Amino acid sequence: MQTPYRKPGKTAHLPQDTHITEARAFEIKEKLKSLKKTIPKLAAEVALLAEGGDFSENAGYQAAKGRLRAVHQKILTCESQLRWAIIIKPQKQTDAVCVGHKVTVADGQKQKTYLILGSMETDPQKGIISQNSPLGIKLIGRCVGDVIKLKLKDKETEYKIVKIE
Repeated sequence: MQTPYRKPGKTAHLPQDTHITEARAFEIKEKLKSLKKTIPKLAAEVALLAEGGDFSENAGYQAAKGRLRAVHQKILTCESQLRWAIIIKPQKQTDAVCVGHKVTVADGQKQKTYLILGSMETDPQKGIISQNSPLGIKLIGRCVGDVIKLKLKDKETEYKIVKIE
């Protein structure tokens, strides 16, 4: 059977953001250790089910092989993330916004604080934004007192940088 050809999507060839914190790198290492511990058990399960004979009609064998493949794929993903990771070190200079800084911005009367990290660790509800987000792109390299304009859909918002930590 031939695999159908599909055109790549909009994000297919974008470079992956590899900036992560030391805590995230530690989490990935721990996940990698636990995944590697599960391989012998899954391999034994596959070997046991392989003794059942006909592989094409052995649903248990097929499911076990699928689980083993999934674990191997997760291991490859974790190893790749660690290999290409750029660890975000805490910055001591706070005259310009860099990755890893906490930035407080004001839009009118409201002030919001954002932590700028890599794309793998974003959580907008907690105030953690990506350096590649529209706001993150505008903030990188700016100083306290700078005003940036951010256009989202049909409205434009101005943010003034109040503090960089």
